[in-house]
Amino acid sequence: MVKWGPVIVGFILAVILANLFAIYINPYWGVNLALFLCGMIVGLWVHEGVIGGLWNATIAGAFGSIVLAILLIIGGTIFGGLAGFAAALATGIAMVIISLILNMIFMGIGGAIGGLIRGD
Repeated sequence: MVKWGPVIVGFILAVILANLFAIYINPYWGVNLALFLCGMIVGLWVHEGVIGGLWNATIAGAFGSIVLAILLIIGGTIFGGLAGFAAALATGIAMVIISLILNMIFMGIGGAIGGLIRGD
């Protein structure tokens, strides 16, 4: 079950830490390290073990993509009409699928480790 408090806080932490780590550490590995750490924080917070930590951390990571996909669809519709809506919808769906895969790898593994440390 998704616990929305840790998911929202994990999303906000992921945005902040990913930007900071990208500036000060490395644009690629810094972001991935930030996502891993945020996933671990979410996994520690949810108290649901490995699967609960993985699931909640993945949702927290994908939440940003879902929000961005919605903004793309709204912006595409405003500026491009029906063609803009179709293009933004296709882009948004692809972006959410790719983001779920990447966030399951980085934030999900961090959440699973955090859930393993915290336990049930």
